[in-house]
Amino acid sequence: MITIIDYEDSNSIELGECIKQLTDDFVISKSEIDICRANKIIFPGSGTAQHAMKRIHILNLFSVIRIIRKPILGIGLGMQLMADYSLEGNISCLGIFSGTSQKFNNEKMDTVNEGMQVVLFQKESKLFAGIENKEKFFFHHTYYLPLSELTTSTSKHNVIFSASIEKNGSFGVQFHPEKSGDAGLKLLDNFIKI
Repeated sequence: MITIIDYEDSNSIELGECIKQLTDDFVISKSEIDICRANKIIFPGSGTAQHAMKRIHILNLFSVIRIIRKPILGIGLGMQLMADYSLEGNISCLGIFSGTSQKFNNEKMDTVNEGMQVVLFQKESKLFAGIENKEKFFFHHTYYLPLSELTTSTSKHNVIFSASIEKNGSFGVQFHPEKSGDAGLKLLDNFIKI
């Protein structure tokens, strides 16, 4: 079973509709029991890091997300929340990945990175099996994780940033596969099959 963590994030329903194209064996839940029973966990995110972490604490999900030893996929803000810290609200996050999310900062460009963008593979990843290098995925974010030894793919918006990261069965993608057409659906299918 797959559990899509629901901490009242607006992307959970849309992500559920996308997953339904691949399997019926999933739930959208904020229950620790459903998270612990799951074989795979999807951790979506949109909005601000400060608000999202507050919801995670209120729902008593902080510890269970940190200690669970099952494949987990953070999407969008979900990936950023899996890092140590966010400069958005100067808040401690889950600490699954090392790193600090930073804001795009360029007077000549919009700080919001939105739209379909090319993703360049940096390391082999099971998430991208059967997906062409330089495929386009949908991004919508103002904060990003810098490059690190965990980076498996990159994209660019005035700086090159981590489009995906991976560590010991924990995965994160800055883009939104549920809004990325066939390539996004393939990536979600790859995660389900890990």
